Amino acid sequence: MAKYLVIVESPAKVKTIKKFLGANYEVMASMGHVRDLPKSQIGVSPDNDFEPKYITIRGKGDLIASLRKEARKAEKIYLATDPDREGEAISWHLTYALKLEDKKVYRITFNEITKNAVRESLKHPREIDMNLVDAQQARRVLDRMVGYEISPVLWTKVKRGLSAGRVQSVALRLICEREDEIAAFIPEEYWTIDASLAAKGEKKPLTAHFTGDEEGKINITSARQKDEILSSIRNESFEILEVKKGERGRKSPLPFTTSTMQQEAGKALNFSTQKTMRIAQQLYEGVDVKGEGTIGLITYLRTDSTRIADEAVSSAKDYITATYGKEYALDSTPAQKKTDTKKIQDAHEAIRPTDIARTPASVKDSLSRDQLRLYTLIWNRFVACRMNGPRYETTNVKIGAGRYRFAVSASKCLFDGFLKVYREADDKEISDNVVLTDLKKGMKLTLKDIDDKQHFTQPPAHYTESSLVKTLEEQGIGRPSTYAPTITTIIARRYVVKEDKNLFVTEMGEAVNKIMTDAFPGIVDVRFTANLEMLLDNVEAGEINWKTIIRNFYPDLEEAVNKAKDELAKVEIKDEVSDVKCDQCGRMMVIKYGPHGRFLACPGFPECRNTKPYLEKIGIPCPVCGKDIVIRKTKKGRPFYGCESGTECSFMSWQRPVNVKCEKCGSLMVRKGNKLMCMNEECKHLQQMPQEKTS
Repeated sequence: MAKYLVIVESPAKVKTIKKFLGANYEVMASMGHVRDLPKSQIGVSPDNDFEPKYITIRGKGDLIASLRKEARKAEKIYLATDPDREGEAISWHLTYALKLEDKKVYRITFNEITKNAVRESLKHPREIDMNLVDAQQARRVLDRMVGYEISPVLWTKVKRGLSAGRVQSVALRLICEREDEIAAFIPEEYWTIDASLAAKGEKKPLTAHFTGDEEGKINITSARQKDEILSSIRNESFEILEVKKGERGRKSPLPFTTSTMQQEAGKALNFSTQKTMRIAQQLYEGVDVKGEGTIGLITYLRTDSTRIADEAVSSAKDYITATYGKEYALDSTPAQKKTDTKKIQDAHEAIRPTDIARTPASVKDSLSRDQLRLYTLIWNRFVACRMNGPRYETTNVKIGAGRYRFAVSASKCLFDGFLKVYREADDKEISDNVVLTDLKKGMKLTLKDIDDKQHFTQPPAHYTESSLVKTLEEQGIGRPSTYAPTITTIIARRYVVKEDKNLFVTEMGEAVNKIMTDAFPGIVDVRFTANLEMLLDNVEAGEINWKTIIRNFYPDLEEAVNKAKDELAKVEIKDEVSDVKCDQCGRMMVIKYGPHGRFLACPGFPECRNTKPYLEKIGIPCPVCGKDIVIRKTKKGRPFYGCESGTECSFMSWQRPVNVKCEKCGSLMVRKGNKLMCMNEECKHLQQMPQEKTS
């Protein structure tokens, strides 16, 4: 009979850990949380000093009974839930749900699920860390109060079962602000000039880029300016004024944190944050590897630290030396990433393979395609972080053409370093296709050709999941465990849609964001949310009582909610009567709001259940066929402007058209910030917004 009971979170870990322990150990899973706040009510009483009311999660009764039965038979009980705040809270809840007050209960943690790590953790058991538990309680209570107090206001305003969240509302605001920046962006014209030059002794002509004149850099902003420069250059001789040779290197990349793993997996593998975390969890909990059995392949996946254990550093050095050569192995530990150290909990190591000798090729047959792709990415990144960086020989040439200046540069790789195993998805390293050999100061060059091109500045890029995670981390919003669920939630509620990799705000998302920014500016304030995260870190460090945060937060929330109820009630959306007649009963249809935005419905519901898509006319005729331009939506909910005749007409615009013709080509204009821009791609003429007539 087993003398000791080990309780983990997931059944996947049970199989992995059980084989590391002897017959004296029974391993069981709690299947995540066993207690939580009730769904039917807020579960937090302001009158009782915000004491949470925890209940057993529905459906967990039989599981708890089974765990209690085993706990009564065990001499010692080891709570081995995940090594973070959430895991600590699950262990704490288990002591109450299983009535373990009179039992010998110990908390153990391990950063990787390997035989050595699990057995070592049993040698160093500890008590439950109430600071970690309280930090989790504070986050849970804060999020519960925000969601349960604000969501009913959204129901009143926008109807249907919408919801607000402390972190998700800030993420939505960031996306909305980026969309506003893109909509208001006005492209600016600029030109580039490239000269094809022949040098004596060089077989291939050199392509030199225009940089400016003898006084400094020049930005060419018009065709007239470009023509003046070209006219002057054609009459000048080209001469090399300066040749600089040098050497530069690159630092090794840092090992993965949760954030950087999600970003790189998004860019390199096209994984969503949710998919990345799901697969990483599988690799952490254990995979059945042929010849080894079930074993965890990576260390804990929720971390914001780039620290690496000394044992892992040593084994990496040995592996790299043996596989690639001594010159590739990094001797010193690279610097930690430069960021606000107050934001880094550093409770765990960086994400790395549990054994560097377990290469992707060696486990290929034991992993699914996606598991192998993510494991390969993690393995390559870790190996690269322990290798020396590449070194390059650089050549920079300054060329004169009268008073104007051109430049050409080349880079030759002297040592490939970590590039032998890893290159980031968006790495823009200079290629070696340009070779400069016998160029010397004073050498004359022959002009073969000049290539001038017109360009326009581009608006800020739409957020992707990867770039949103990066921004959330930089702003100090959320923690490693919150990025994926935050993004998943705003997509699931259709506040945001994902097209290709880009995130676009929907009409519903804009409505919710407007309410939140107008009525609850403090909740969606980036600095306020980041400050709350720091306060939660202070709770974890034992520097502040968790209820102090709640006591200070709740009065402001209550005041904002009461004010919003009064003010937003005055602008409650009512059904607007349209000019469309119901083709089933003859009533005039009304405009209603649903989870996917506005639609037309018969007011005779439930007798008549007829509905139609709502196409809002903007009062401007289509420039292609003459019918009305309406606001349409993509299949995923992103709004655009198209013709009411649908697919029969080719007209389409992402920006709102206005009833003004371009002064240069006569095409339709669209709004771009406080100006108008021509829709004609070859024209793109800008002109001022016409002044509104005042009576």
